[in-house]
Amino acid sequence: LAVSLSDIAACGGEPKWALVSIGLPRRTDVGTAERIFSGIRRLAQEYKVNIVGGDMSASEKIVIDVCCLGTVEKNNLVLRGKARPGDVIFVTGALGGSLKGRHLSFVPRVREARYLVTHHKLHAMIDVSDGLVQDLKHILDASGTGAVLFEGAIPIAKEAGGLKDALYSGEDFELIFTAAAGEAQALLSERKDFIPIGA
Repeated sequence: LAVSLSDIAACGGEPKWALVSIGLPRRTDVGTAERIFSGIRRLAQEYKVNIVGGDMSASEKIVIDVCCLGTVEKNNLVLRGKARPGDVIFVTGALGGSLKGRHLSFVPRVREARYLVTHHKLHAMIDVSDGLVQDLKHILDASGTGAVLFEGAIPIAKEAGGLKDALYSGEDFELIFTAAAGEAQALLSERKDFIPIGA
């Protein structure tokens, strides 16, 4: 569910509804099933997401499939393809270390995304699922532009194995976004938790 919430956040949207389908081996004890449902329900309540349906069936392995729907105002929708030369590139938090378990306990950046799109004009945004370099490339390819990253500015998680891990490992689920230089200055004057890493 958190991964799906991150996808909604990456467009500037608000998650609203989810369908959750779960497959469990027949040998699964009731306590395990209850803990899975409890975790999903807790996260759904935190982000005011209504679980409106889904399915449960027997399977060889534990399988969890989530479809999440959200809404966004037309003027607040942010996609990948409008980054411009001279934009400042930001991330919302530290990167790397996902293989040491960070990907199991991340915070989907829904609130941060909503703040950004309701207070500032962003040009492009995506969440980091495939790694900083790969996901930034999705923005650059869609926008027909390039980028320079500043090595010393990239926030590296304490669990990360170094810069390479932060650049390539993925499943961080932080947001990468771009904004014009003036907009970036205004953002930085308001908040210090958004980190400029390049242009």
